[in-house]
Amino acid sequence: MPPTDPVVHPAVIELRQYTLRPSRRDELIELFDQEFVETQEEAGMSVLGQFRDLDDPDRFVWLRGFRDMAARHRALTAFYDGPVWAKHGPQANATMIDSDDVLLLRPLSDENGFAVSPSERPPIGAPAPERFVSATMWSFPPGRHDGIALIRDGLLPVLHKTDPAPFAALTTETAHNTFPRLPVRTGENVAVVFTSYPDESAYRQHLADTQADPLARDEILPGIEREQTAAPRVLRLAPTGRSVIS
Repeated sequence: MPPTDPVVHPAVIELRQYTLRPSRRDELIELFDQEFVETQEEAGMSVLGQFRDLDDPDRFVWLRGFRDMAARHRALTAFYDGPVWAKHGPQANATMIDSDDVLLLRPLSDENGFAVSPSERPPIGAPAPERFVSATMWSFPPGRHDGIALIRDGLLPVLHKTDPAPFAALTTETAHNTFPRLPVRTGENVAVVFTSYPDESAYRQHLADTQADPLARDEILPGIEREQTAAPRVLRLAPTGRSVIS
């Protein structure tokens, strides 16, 4: 039997949200699935997940990971200076209004990062799975760590207890962006928790169960609210057919 791909545990992750020209999202997804998955991974990065934003028909959300910041620079240089992007990049860019909404992130802890296997990726043309993925994002003042700690040490154990467990929890990577051709948002201090569900009703039940937990209701959630700079934002996401995360 051929060897299976190892599980990937990226230490640096990009959360990329693209605003597209009207009615061009499916065009970009088809191009992405055919031309930009294996070719990016051959350049040294991991394509973790691709999603349709359920709240905006003209928004495409995706994630990619890197072993570290040095590997990120090498991989991005290889890909964006390479023949695949030279050939297909103009077509991809033609679908986009804005591609600069990018958060540079890292796992909240060693136990809370992504763990994916490229060998499990569905083939080109696979139908989109009937899954619902939530990405809940909290923002805190720059340099303040209390809110992040409350999520890591307080909220995540409750989320694991109420089931399903989040598959990743990330926070801002503060390292300097060494690939300025692709901007990232600066001055951020966020935590993002990703969870997958059979459907949106399961997500809503999980949210209700979490809010009803006495410790979360009386201590953890009020503590996070005191620290945050705005109400948490929830990305409601539908995985595409080739997304490893679903």
